[in-house]
Amino acid sequence: MSDKKAFPEHVAIILDGNGRWARERGRERTYGHQVGAANVKTIVRAAGHMGIKVLTLYAFSTENWKRPSLEVRFLMKLFKNYLISQLKELVEDNVQVHIVGDTSVLSEGLRKGIAECERDTARNNGMVLNVAINYGGRMEIVHAMREIAEKVERGEIDPSAISEDTVKAHLYPSDAMDVDLLIRTGGESRISNFLLWQASYSELYFTPVLWPDFTKEELEKAVDWYTGRDRRFGGLTEKDH
Repeated sequence: MSDKKAFPEHVAIILDGNGRWARERGRERTYGHQVGAANVKTIVRAAGHMGIKVLTLYAFSTENWKRPSLEVRFLMKLFKNYLISQLKELVEDNVQVHIVGDTSVLSEGLRKGIAECERDTARNNGMVLNVAINYGGRMEIVHAMREIAEKVERGEIDPSAISEDTVKAHLYPSDAMDVDLLIRTGGESRISNFLLWQASYSELYFTPVLWPDFTKEELEKAVDWYTGRDRRFGGLTEKDH
């Protein structure tokens, strides 16, 4: 029997199920998003207390723009209000915040809120919280390839010297650490274009629990499951010989 794995340093979560949670209660999808946003604070604090070093949350994907415009506008307002209202608590909790994704298409007000949040938490040395907004794993890799290609063209990088570390260095800031445990709430069993590079060797944990109902105890359950997994990264353990 193999030893249990070490505690996960980087946990990523796909926040799914807000709309269904609201519909089950006869409410609009926006209500589910509002309750789901409130749950973020609970899980961020729980992760920090558990000793997780990096937590990455998938809040809004590049594909989510296809949703009804009213819902998209509500989400963007929710992101802005959440960053502002929770900033003081994040500073007090020693959380360092990074927003990952293409923020260039976001509103000026939201971009300003993001800049302030990142600036005001930059000196914190506790848990790192990455919030993925307008993020897509394929887009991130394309973005990295373009930056590398431009540096090759300028003679700053020798093409023969390009390695995995080169690519990692050009991924979105603070998001290049490999993900140990990737959790998806809401019952779907796919990663939906999330952290394609970083999650290459992640343990994938799918739970039917909808995001607003995902509690500290559910997070602990996922971490306990992780510590019982046998991670080989393509190699063999003694029992495989």
